[in-house]
Amino acid sequence: MGVWQEWGAAVTPFVTIIAIVLLAAITLAVVFALRLEHPWLQPWAILRAVIQLGILSVILGGVISSHWFVAAFLAVMVTAATWVVVRRLGVASRYLLPVVGTVIAASAIPLVVVFTTGAVAFSPRYLLALGGIVIGNTMTVCTLMGRTLGSLYLSQRDEMEAWLSIGATPRRSALRAVRSAASTALIPSTDQTRTTGIVTLPGAFVGAVFAGASPIQAAQFQLVVLAAVLAAGALTAASFTGVFGAPEVLPLDERPLGGRRAVSQAHTPSEIGP
Repeated sequence: MGVWQEWGAAVTPFVTIIAIVLLAAITLAVVFALRLEHPWLQPWAILRAVIQLGILSVILGGVISSHWFVAAFLAVMVTAATWVVVRRLGVASRYLLPVVGTVIAASAIPLVVVFTTGAVAFSPRYLLALGGIVIGNTMTVCTLMGRTLGSLYLSQRDEMEAWLSIGATPRRSALRAVRSAASTALIPSTDQTRTTGIVTLPGAFVGAVFAGASPIQAAQFQLVVLAAVLAAGALTAASFTGVFGAPEVLPLDERPLGGRRAVSQAHTPSEIGP
């Protein structure tokens, strides 16, 4: 009997529910004690994960056998990821298509490389597994870079206006903020890759071993996943720079990135005058 079969025989759904409820209660108690914003957000995230994974478990049986079903499921993932980014950053509606394009392009290019080189077999189950990981990372990088960039545009507004006053373009004036935001957004995936096998045992590696793969095979798969995640993150940062790296307006207070309520105009040199 494999590891997963042994685990499944020993753990009942009731035990799983008890553990989840206790962990959610600990999370909620700590968040309330620290008086953090939106204290119900983390327990609600756990509840959503339970519901979504329950639905996913039911439908995956028919999905992972067909490339078409997997493609449709990945499209749903892209849509959900885009919606999370747009809501989290509060960007204006005109940026919706660029955000969608960022998520699609940054996720698709690493997947094409992985499957065309034969590093991972092109099968529905591997496409779904790797695609979900890469899309999720792309969403995280988008959100983190967007939030950081919005804060930097606010804190560095005087510096950026100084650049504009001497004839610099909006993109040049925002260059330091954009580079800093991109570097910050890539830190989680970079640190995860650097500490793999020392601080963390990645999910793909552990899952492959539990499924019966040898440690060498699991390591090969995990390395491909990590490289794809880093490539997707870099591509996301590059695309995000292209979209938001030349701000038309500068924020006067905490406002959504690219939102309509930022009112300090980032004039082009021709508009500044002598």
